[in-house]
Amino acid sequence: MKQVVKKQQQFFYSGKTLDISFRKKQLQKLRNILTENEDEIYTALAEDFQKPLFESFATELLVLYQEIDHLLANIDHWAKTKKVKSSFLNFPSKSYIKPQPYGVVLVIAPWNYPVQLALNPAVGAIASGNTVILKPSENAPHTSELLAKLINNNFDSGFFHAVEGDAKTTQSLLSEPLDYIFFTGSTHVGKIIMKLAADQLTPLTLELGGKSPAIVDTSADLSLAAKRIAWGKFINAGQTCVSPDYVYVHASMHMQLCRLIQKEIRGFYGDDPSQSDDFARIINDKHFSRLTNLINPNKVFYGGNTDAESRYIEPTIMTQVSWDDPVMQEEIFGPILPILPFDYLDEIISTLQNKSKPLALYLFSTDKNNQKKVMRNLQFGGGCINDTVAHLGNTELPFGGIGNSGFGGYHGKTSFDTFTHSKSIMKKSNWLDIPLRYPPYKGNLKWLKKLTKFL
Repeated sequence: MKQVVKKQQQFFYSGKTLDISFRKKQLQKLRNILTENEDEIYTALAEDFQKPLFESFATELLVLYQEIDHLLANIDHWAKTKKVKSSFLNFPSKSYIKPQPYGVVLVIAPWNYPVQLALNPAVGAIASGNTVILKPSENAPHTSELLAKLINNNFDSGFFHAVEGDAKTTQSLLSEPLDYIFFTGSTHVGKIIMKLAADQLTPLTLELGGKSPAIVDTSADLSLAAKRIAWGKFINAGQTCVSPDYVYVHASMHMQLCRLIQKEIRGFYGDDPSQSDDFARIINDKHFSRLTNLINPNKVFYGGNTDAESRYIEPTIMTQVSWDDPVMQEEIFGPILPILPFDYLDEIISTLQNKSKPLALYLFSTDKNNQKKVMRNLQFGGGCINDTVAHLGNTELPFGGIGNSGFGGYHGKTSFDTFTHSKSIMKKSNWLDIPLRYPPYKGNLKWLKKLTKFL
């Protein structure tokens, strides 16, 4: 790890990444590599957790292609030195802000979207002029191996290098003098990463998770809400950090929404989702066991079937659930959807204000007052009104958490800003040197106070 980091430091200080044309060339190269190896990527994702072909393209590659294209179209503008007004106290002078890369960036990727969530922050770091060490997730071993091969066989290791391994490998990397750390994963591991980063005062971004709610009020288009909630929840078998973790629906529509979501599940995956090519599997035995323990058979409205050998968990709806149930104690991160009734929106807002701030929130409502009330009074990373998950597809929208769901953001311009230090510079002229600021100060204070009236 020492050699990997040292080599990247040397490459960065060579100045090559400061050249905008170099950055654009590397981004285009990566895009071409992904395009040329799409079939291999699909195979690796299917081997890791039977990810459907459509989801592999839409949620892994298409998002990356859009991000790279957006960065390529805007780097020149974003990287320009920007002139700002100078202070009267510093007359005569010029002031400007120069975007500057941090240096060596470590990207620690998760397993649930093992291509997109590995490379999306990496391309932002590259666009900003950094070198990148990528640590893919060992929990998606086939995808990790493929990413390492594609990166390490095509890029200078001093510029872009993938390191495979487990938690010990990550810890070893974190002990080196890095310039920036970007981590996507659980809140528990995020706290560990932050403590290790603190030892060297390394700046970082944490993209974590949490229990992201969907709220359905009486004004909602219930059929459309059911379809969009079911899609956002069960895509990637619920293994999505911004999937609706649970639903609050007005009590008068509780059973109706349950039946409509059940209908959508059957429409998406058939009467037996285990036979569907469009439904993914759980990533490993550990997560399968954790999820099956969250299913209370007495509270299952629909679904609940599992198969340990194939790591299959049927899309499951649970009712009669309270905050005391195990399924409400942690982020579910699987195809289990608790649906809870409520009587008054204000009570739900009060309840959620006393919970950890989620990464996402989804409101289904056509009532503008309710929309305003929820958006104003609840804190969350990002979200949608009358949809789920889809906000991630807009490169103009920053993506990131708040509180326990993380801090910092990325996507589009926000990625460039995240991996860039804004260097402030004042250029002072030599033709005039006002003596007011120099000692001895006797008599200078009254003149300084008079000058401040003009500032």
